Amino acid sequence: MTRGDLVLVDTNVYLCATDRSRSEHRDSWDFLRKCAGAGVHCAVTGQILREYLVVATRPPAVNGLGLHPEDALANVRTFRSRAVFLDENEAVSRQLAALIRRSSIVGKKIHDANIAAVLAVYRVPYLVTANKNDFAFVEHAHLMTPGEALASLPGGE
Repeated sequence: MTRGDLVLVDTNVYLCATDRSRSEHRDSWDFLRKCAGAGVHCAVTGQILREYLVVATRPPAVNGLGLHPEDALANVRTFRSRAVFLDENEAVSRQLAALIRRSSIVGKKIHDANIAAVLAVYRVPYLVTANKNDFAFVEHAHLMTPGEALASLPGGE
């Protein structure tokens, strides 16, 4: 990763940064905190922010964070203020359809395919995610865990 690079940050990285009990918490938190100073630009989409809100406000008993909606919205405002917002436009929809056809993607994996479509349309070279296996079909971007991304920041650890 070099100064000026654009990096799409997956929902689970924001969830890990929020939830101190998650194993990737420290790396996620540090990565998000250090990006701007390293000259790396985080990117986010509407889908990623919606997914964050769904999990953040869901009760812990059903694998959520149990945040009050106002607290979750405040977190989203913070994430959004520190990230480039990538619109899910018509080009992304066409790329998503092509990915679905080419890779026979079905069901919930279509959410991941939409993120892959955003990566392709905007030519984003990196995706930071705690679940690299979910994106094994992505050929046009480097997949990194929060720890790997943190270590690869310019001047990184």
